[in-house]
Amino acid sequence: MSEQPEHLEHPEEGHGGHHEPAAAPALDVRALQDRLAAFAAARDWQRFHTPKNLVAALSVEASELVEIFQWLTPEQSARVMEDPSTSARVEDEVADVLAYLLQFCEVLGIDVLAALSAKIDRNERRFPAPQEAGDGVDDHRGRHSPE
Repeated sequence: MSEQPEHLEHPEEGHGGHHEPAAAPALDVRALQDRLAAFAAARDWQRFHTPKNLVAALSVEASELVEIFQWLTPEQSARVMEDPSTSARVEDEVADVLAYLLQFCEVLGIDVLAALSAKIDRNERRFPAPQEAGDGVDDHRGRHSPE
């Protein structure tokens, strides 16, 4: 039996190299969730994919993404994708975060796109667009993003 790795990573890719995908068919959330489920099933990892474990792994991967930006200035962070090695790390961590989020949603039966759309709808009602440019400065009450 296979053991669950510390984080989902394709051994042939790792975090060091940037790989351009081969011409792939159009992707959608369901197809990606199916691929992730098949990947886990082939390795007998489904038993590890509980909501608790998946959300913990998601948190770890999000923290690894934060780590890349931790000590950068705002200007440096805006240019992070200009460096091939750093951009590859960012893409890998984004992929890890998304993989665990999609698996988490699959296990709990959450339609991730419907949940996001409903959240945007709620935020549009909660935080209406300002009537004049610049009116929205205080709308978030000190928060960067409405939650």
